[in-house]
Amino acid sequence: MPRTMAESATKLTYADYLQFPDDGNRHELIDGEHFVTPSPNLRHQRILRNLFRVLDTFVDAQRVGQVYFAPLDVILSDVDVVEPDLLFIGNERLEQLDNYVKGPPDLAVEILSPSTHRKDEVRKRDLFERAAVPEYWIVDPDPETVKVYRRVGDVFSRPELLSRRDGDVLRSPLFPGLEIPLATIFAP
Repeated sequence: MPRTMAESATKLTYADYLQFPDDGNRHELIDGEHFVTPSPNLRHQRILRNLFRVLDTFVDAQRVGQVYFAPLDVILSDVDVVEPDLLFIGNERLEQLDNYVKGPPDLAVEILSPSTHRKDEVRKRDLFERAAVPEYWIVDPDPETVKVYRRVGDVFSRPELLSRRDGDVLRSPLFPGLEIPLATIFAP
């Protein structure tokens, strides 16, 4: 049975993580602390589907890497194991993949829910910055916005905030030529 932070003065590790139950919840470690998230709701899944379709179609046609969605372990350190909603790995790193992703993806995407808002906006953002993830997107279903963090040097730059209401279009240097209207991401 895995230890909890209350039961142990030490941080939980990937070995502990491997002992977590396969119970349909998302289990993650951030700085050795165990986070459990229930399965996402239908709106979350529609947004994930919409974003995956657009990215996967583009990435496949351009042959620039692979797009994956949760559940998929991303091991950033022995005490940091996360499952981003969506991630992209460029061709340069594809050969290094085994049954999971070890090291930072080129892009990590989280779709917020009330139970994950603080973790995704603060804890994961800080973790992805420390782990040298080049780009991190936070998709917020309620105001229908996307916050884009891009790495500049050793840190994320000030985020770009895009809004469906304003008719914004998501573009990324990771996907030259791709334009994703936010209306597509948030379509029913």
